Amino acid sequence: MIHLDYRDNRPIYEQVRDGLRKLMVTGMLRPGDKLPSVRALAVELAINPNTIQRAYTQLEAEGYILSVSGKGTFVAELQEQHALRRAELEAKVGPLRDELRSLGMTAAEWAALWEGGDN
Repeated sequence: MIHLDYRDNRPIYEQVRDGLRKLMVTGMLRPGDKLPSVRALAVELAINPNTIQRAYTQLEAEGYILSVSGKGTFVAELQEQHALRRAELEAKVGPLRDELRSLGMTAAEWAALWEGGDN
């Protein structure tokens, strides 16, 4: 489900949050799917439950999940979250594109990079 890399510079809760977000964005977890309980996921990943709770809290604040008292935590409808995440990523890509352009990258090379081909 989620892969943790202890050599990654990001805190574990961010890796958990990003892993769950990726599962939701790619459709592996669909709107309405129930997420594992905090304790169950903590046991599965062999980490502290507080770490899972922090990831869940952030995902809920971002609108990716919702908690229903007494029933559990569920994946929310993601249309608005997709738009927000896309805007975040576009903001990161712009400066990279500009720097590559200043280093002489052509539009054709950018297109090849975008399509996953070799330069």
